[in-house]
This record gives sequence, C-alpha cells and structure tokens, in this order.
Amino acid sequence: MNSIPFAERARPLSLEDYIGQESVIGPTGVVGRQIKAGHLSSLILWGPPGTGKTTLAHLLAQELERPIIELSAIESNVKEVRAAIEQSSKSQQLFSQKQSILFIDEIHRFSKSQQDSLLKAVEKGTVTLIGATTENPSYEVIPALLSRCQIAQLKTLSDQELTQLLENAISRDDYFKNWDIELQELDVLIHHSQGDGRKLLNLFENTCEGLKGESGNTSIRINNENSRSFIQTKSFRFDKKGNQHYDIVSALIKSIRGSDADASVYWLARMLEGGEDLKFICRRLIISASEDIGLANPNALLIAEATARSVEQVGMPESRIILSQCVIYLACSPKSNTAYKAINKAHQLVNQTGDLEVPLHLRNPRTAYDKQLDYGKGYIYPHDFEDEALSQKYLPEEIIDTQIVDFKASPSEEKLKKQSNQKS
Repeated sequence: MNSIPFAERARPLSLEDYIGQESVIGPTGVVGRQIKAGHLSSLILWGPPGTGKTTLAHLLAQELERPIIELSAIESNVKEVRAAIEQSSKSQQLFSQKQSILFIDEIHRFSKSQQDSLLKAVEKGTVTLIGATTENPSYEVIPALLSRCQIAQLKTLSDQELTQLLENAISRDDYFKNWDIELQELDVLIHHSQGDGRKLLNLFENTCEGLKGESGNTSIRINNENSRSFIQTKSFRFDKKGNQHYDIVSALIKSIRGSDADASVYWLARMLEGGEDLKFICRRLIISASEDIGLANPNALLIAEATARSVEQVGMPESRIILSQCVIYLACSPKSNTAYKAINKAHQLVNQTGDLEVPLHLRNPRTAYDKQLDYGKGYIYPHDFEDEALSQKYLPEEIIDTQIVDFKASPSEEKLKKQSNQKS
C-alpha cells in the first residue's frame, strides 16, 4: 500500500482537472471572473469537507503564478502569521516577486486577535488571503476581515462529479493505474461519501486494499456488495457543533411550525443519529411549544416540559420514543405566535417610550410618606369589585389605550380575549 493516501495523491494538477464548483470557478463565478482578469482578491472559501478548498487555493496560486504560504489555524499562532506576512513583504521588495497568497486552513479556528493580525496586511495588499472554512464565515470570521474578503461558497459534489473525480484520480495515479480495476457499481461508495470527494477516495482505497488482501492480487471488481463489506462509517453528515447543528435544528423547528409531522420526526432522527445533545433538543422543543403553539394549545408547553424531565430520567435509546411523541404532538397542534408577537411589541414600545412613570394607583404604599404621595390611592381590588375592575387602567398615561396583545380568531384565544381587560 502506498504510504501517501490516495486522496492526497489524487489532487488535480491544474484547474482544468478540477472537478465541480462551476458556480465559483466558472466564467460567471466569483473566482472565475477574477482568473480571467488575471487578478485575485482575498477570499474565504466556505464549504463542507472534501469539496476542494485546499486544492483550489493551490491551483489558483499556480494559475496566477503566485507564491503560496500555507498555515493551519489549528497549529499556527499570531507570531507565525506575522512571520508569513513579513516573508511575503520581503519577497516582493527584494526579489520583485508577485504578491504572495497566504492560505489559512480552518480559519474559523483562529481567535479574534489572530484574525486581527491579518487585517493590515490584507488591506495594504501585502498578501492575498485565502481562508478555508467549513463554518459559516458570517459567524466565525470577524466583520473587519470579512469586509476585506469575498466569500466563495463551495457545494458538496454531485454523484456525477464524484464518479468523474474517482475515474480521473485512478487514471492519473501511478499506484492504481497498474491494477486491473473495474468499476462495476459505485452506488454504495457514492452514497457513503455524501458529496465529500476526499471521503470517496479514502473509501475506494480501503475497499481496493481490502479486496487485494483477501484475494492476493490486484485484479479488482468494485461493486456494491464488496464495497459495503469494507465500510463501517455512518452514511450521513452531522456536526453537532457546526453548520449541520444549526441547519438541522432549524429544519426541525420549521417543520413543527409548518405542522408537518413526517418531516419533524425525520429531522429529529437526523439529530439523534448524529449524537446531538438531548438537553439541547428538549430546550428547542420547549421554545417551539411557546413560540409557535402558545395560546392555541397551552398544553403543548406542559408536554414539552414533561418530555425534558422524562428524557433526563430515562436516557437513550428509549428517550427517542419520548421525543418522537413530543415532536409529533407539537407538529399536530394548532399554531399561534400571539405570545411571541406580543412580547416583541412590548419590547419595542418600551424602547420607544422609555421609563414611563408607574401610575400612582398601581404603586404599593410601603411607608406613611408613600401614602402622603397618594401611592395606591383609588386602586380597585378586582376580587371585591369585579365590574368596576374592568374599567380600571393599568398602563402608564402616555400609552393608556395601546393594544399590545393581538389575539387570533381561534376558539381558545377568543375565550382568553373575553377574559382579558382589553379594548376591542
């Protein structure tokens, strides 16, 4: 077996060999237009693993005949970043070299101070920064650096692109080109790759080496059956601390809000299979029960709270049943965002009107002096004067007739509206 992994050996040697990302490097893409003009601005390459971010950075340097300095955000510190910038500056001054490309892999792992150290060099053009990240740069890259870069979003590779990538890699590889390899079926390898080119090449290599070990020869027939026997990994992506974490919980909540029980349970299963924190799921369900269902079915909040307690007591794998019951119940419940809208409107009103005085009749007279100031004077105790209490005002004088809660025309909320001391 070759000591260098197949995925590393298989990196394309030119942009012509680069597979996928047409929307980025094609004629109308954010990078493609710059390549045509012979210019390159600082970039953030954002995309899932195995979509070609590192490869693209090196190919751009090659295409534009620029020196490239590569750092890993995991291993580098501010001192090394400054040294790289100084190296680029000296090369331009002493050897009239073109502006260097500073490639920083996993730039989202840089701290704020580390990202700050790049600002001056990027702004002055000492280096052209290319940062690679699997995380949404609008969350992970400081605004000042983000404003100096263009974002190029790379997508997972399609099945067709993965197939082409594998075929091209085999044909160029000195190790495998001497094997007798027949690609009969690739469905299993493609499925388990989940759009990740590096993962596909690693799975292919493991399968080939495994089959060689069993048969003792390099005459290999790749099909679904023998591929499956060498694959032990799960066939889905889920990073419970990254974009998948936020994207999938968003899909779950929106499916509940849209009353789609099937989709809700599906996204729940994706989170559970990915090892999501059960407490996090329960917190989101409690919020949904109030934000999206609320007054239309107040029992939803009780169900969500009971689910959280039950999950804590029971644990996995049985908790998945409890969570499923809750998710289906929430999805099938009538929906109301009255409480959500009301508190937003109240906050907005507070911000607009400031610290309005509490009406005197609502104040509690704690001292004799308070009574002299008429604290509590004229207050109607509702339990003693029910009819008169309905005419009593509770808001500050400046906003006395403001309606904040906008009840929906549903049976449950119409009933609440009648019970509320609120003008129609």
